[in-house]
Amino acid sequence: MRLTTTLLATGLALISLPIIAQEVASTDVGSLDGTPAVGQATAKEEPSFSLSGYADAYFQHVLTDAKGADGSPLTFPTSFAQETRGFGVGNVNLLAEKALGKVGFVGQVGFGPRADAANGRFPNLQQLFVTYSPSDAITLTMGQFGTFVGYEVIDAVANMNYSTSYLFSYGPFFHTGLKADFALGESFGAMVGVFNNTDSRFNDAGYYYGAQLSTETGGIAAYLNFLYGTDTEDVSGDDDATTFQVDLTATYEVSETIMLGLNASRKSTENLIDDESKVGHSDGFTGIALYGTVGITDNASLNLRSEYFVESAPEDITLDGRGVFAITASGNFNIGDLRIIPEFRFDSSADFAGTYSDGIINYGTDNDEDNSIATFIVAAVYAF
Repeated sequence: MRLTTTLLATGLALISLPIIAQEVASTDVGSLDGTPAVGQATAKEEPSFSLSGYADAYFQHVLTDAKGADGSPLTFPTSFAQETRGFGVGNVNLLAEKALGKVGFVGQVGFGPRADAANGRFPNLQQLFVTYSPSDAITLTMGQFGTFVGYEVIDAVANMNYSTSYLFSYGPFFHTGLKADFALGESFGAMVGVFNNTDSRFNDAGYYYGAQLSTETGGIAAYLNFLYGTDTEDVSGDDDATTFQVDLTATYEVSETIMLGLNASRKSTENLIDDESKVGHSDGFTGIALYGTVGITDNASLNLRSEYFVESAPEDITLDGRGVFAITASGNFNIGDLRIIPEFRFDSSADFAGTYSDGIINYGTDNDEDNSIATFIVAAVYAF
């Protein structure tokens, strides 16, 4: 489960969470104590169906002069919003949900550059899963669903900043498989699951295994996530790269108008040979992001994200690990169902010149002086 702040009510329908199908109590009629009158049946349970969605567009102007090999201005190397000096679009996104008794389904599709970047093969399909709840304490989910790892999500409507973090961009984005969510009392929960390759609808190597422990009490919500499995290859081209990731996501509601958030994550990858002996560390990362939201009025808030992120280097590659500090300040102004997000972002690193050919941190230049990127964004997100 990925966490968002509770101040953005319009995004709740689009967060990548399983829909817990619960039994709806029948309506008793006929007497004051609720006992049906003779010959009078209780009302039948009606299936619930909802269709929601959002659309997003933006303007971005890169304020710094760093240029890529083609001479175009360079923007921050995280997911989405890649237009450097001009207007761009995200996607139009539709979410359909239906529940009846113990069963339900969710289908979500998107069309546009944001959907293309997030969803891999068959880019229009973002989520497609069915649920079954044998009891109020257990929900089984099978299909493709948004990841439980991390703080931010694919959907722009559910994030307080329009641009995304490095922790989000390094994924995972989604899983295809089977998971079981357990309600362990009023304040605690757990999840276990088995999935295909990360961000894949087709399994090319071994399985991935995930787990989550969660608690919500006293204004604090915390999620401790684990992900372990084997990919076909990692970014350095090594076969059978086995990955372990531990991730902590938390929020603290200081007051009705102030929310603090945290995302800390560590991913390590090791290569294996045929006898499954370890032959060295490969790509991975360590990162921490802090979030703050201050509500100004019922329709306006200020939001700050600060992040430090380090990309690890494989032992057999001489490049130093990559480190970057990024700070993002965003306003959120609601006009009905429309949210306007003016945003300023600054990314800085002492070693931008050293890059991986296929890594996300790649400013496309060998100039050591090009060690920062500053940009201004105005985004418009309409939820319905």
